[in-house]
Amino acid sequence: MAFSLSQLFGTKSSKSNDSIEAIINDVENNPFGVADTNVLFAGLNELGGYHFFQTVIVGDLNVKCKNGAKLTFIGDDFKLKLEADMPEFESESSEVKGRHITKIDFQIEESEVQKLDSATLRSIQIKVKKHDISFSKYVVIEEISDEEE
Repeated sequence: MAFSLSQLFGTKSSKSNDSIEAIINDVENNPFGVADTNVLFAGLNELGGYHFFQTVIVGDLNVKCKNGAKLTFIGDDFKLKLEADMPEFESESSEVKGRHITKIDFQIEESEVQKLDSATLRSIQIKVKKHDISFSKYVVIEEISDEEE
């Protein structure tokens, strides 16, 4: 009888059994975008006259960065590139194995906010270190209740 080492000791995998659907169900907010193994939650915020596009990436992205990140919105006849507000940030582990939470704020000008609001987005791309993640815009389909029919 022959056994392989992986049969005796098991294979050590860094991949989790986490899924996009599980992340969306676990987080109360609606996603802004989805990728293969990450979900992007985002929104605009203003503090003291400065505008920020705040992002939270939940999924397998696990990064410790000292050089910032770039966020690019791509749409119909529209492209907007933003730089991270702070060059240093780090992913945090969550209670779910293999799932991490990465918070990154991006500077945005008021004029860019208006362009972004009126744009039809197709994708959102984040580049941080060696990671280049492309999110497709998440669309919430609301179910029609019996009362509305």
